Amino acid sequence: MPRLALYALAVCVLAVAAAVVSFVRGSVFIGIVWVLLVGLSSNMTWYYLRRGRNRASDGSVTG
Repeated sequence: MPRLALYALAVCVLAVAAAVVSFVRGSVFIGIVWVLLVGLSSNMTWYYLRRGRNRASDGSVTG
């Protein structure tokens, strides 16, 4: 798994936890911001995973 995909996945997991905490504490607006960050980071994770797979299938090692 590419390193940038792991970083984006870590941000995604942490943002989910932050969104849950925000909603539980009653801060809906901040919770929505965290949910938007979850969407962005999950898309970045998928992008870097696909890019890594495509580069691996092409035989390219640099990354």
